[in-house]
Amino acid sequence: MKYLFSLLSLLFLTTCTSRKNTEYMTIKYESGACFGFCPIYKMTINADRSAIFEAERFNFSRDTDSQENEGNFKGTIDAEKYSELMEKFAALKAKNLKNFYGNKNVTDLPTAYLTITYPDGTVKKIEDYGKHGTPQLQKLYEFFDSLRTSETWSKIE
Repeated sequence: MKYLFSLLSLLFLTTCTSRKNTEYMTIKYESGACFGFCPIYKMTINADRSAIFEAERFNFSRDTDSQENEGNFKGTIDAEKYSELMEKFAALKAKNLKNFYGNKNVTDLPTAYLTITYPDGTVKKIEDYGKHGTPQLQKLYEFFDSLRTSETWSKIE
């Protein structure tokens, strides 16, 4: 009986762990332009922690020559950072969010685009003009901004 209980416990823990890592297939975040020096980039993170960072402008410095360092990069998100991302993602409850946030009457704000692809093939898209949709979205945007400099990226183009 002990062995059966141990086996079932191990199976349960393994199932919970693998389920947690398959809440999504990809999370794609895009930070759009503003009239100033807002970083313009796209970042795609896969469930296996692999990531692509497409740095377009103002990602490494605010001067106009920053485009020399911009380009496409690949990397693997650090395990600790990835756990933090999963916590933010769980708190987000993305399926319950609106598809659009923001006030288009203001003309100088960047737009965030969040696209989440789930294992069943469904896709959730959120457009957030001004990046103030919900407190959880704001924390996620800040997290993506921090990944630009906290992770090790290898230039691919």
